[in-house]
Amino acid sequence: MPLRPVRGVAIFAVVALVCDSLVGIVAAGIDLWYASFVDGMVVDLDSVSEAEINTADLVYGLSGILEAVVYVVAIVAFLVWLFKVRANAEILSPGGHRRGQPWLIFGWVVPIVNFWFPKQIVDDIWYASSRVPSPPRGLFNAWWAAWLIGTWVTNVGSRLLFKADELESLAAAARFDVVSIVLMLIAAVLAIGVIRKITEAQEEHLSAAAVGMTYGGMPPGGMPPGGVAPGAPGGGYPGY
Repeated sequence: MPLRPVRGVAIFAVVALVCDSLVGIVAAGIDLWYASFVDGMVVDLDSVSEAEINTADLVYGLSGILEAVVYVVAIVAFLVWLFKVRANAEILSPGGHRRGQPWLIFGWVVPIVNFWFPKQIVDDIWYASSRVPSPPRGLFNAWWAAWLIGTWVTNVGSRLLFKADELESLAAAARFDVVSIVLMLIAAVLAIGVIRKITEAQEEHLSAAAVGMTYGGMPPGGMPPGGVAPGAPGGGYPGY
């Protein structure tokens, strides 16, 4: 089975992540504005009218809804890209993947294993796609660390907002949300780097196959003799 182009879905995923980041920046600004508004209410509740309170609550609520919708779109776009590059990676290295395809989705939502299964899947795709043995993983490690920390902080912020029953705690939850947005913004930027790395590696395999070239002694399909990509499990993978 020939390799499939992945640049189109990669662009879709990158655009979705950029949009998610931009919406997050706007939401962070609204968070800070809302927290300041609530601070004013704490000092003097009579200084704001009921109409102003309703408007502030509406803007704050809508920003959260928009942020959630765009975030879901970004997740879907990333997963579409992940399925495409995984399909190519299985052609490049049929025996180089530790997790079956169902884990491309379940790995993110099943408790406990979601701390490392998705990272293993992406690492295996990277090792299958790379043209060199033991390719560097610094970017991938940084992305995964940022994702884990950002997700944890976001969950804590959501609980704080849900439990906020006083004005002071509501303002604190809005400010805490800014922290989670910043962390998820860092994770999104690093995710774009991961997408570009893997996409470029697979597109190079496609170009090589098109002109009958080989990389590093590999045949045009990209898979070395033995059916395991350099560095992949069973082929010297450092293990994670």
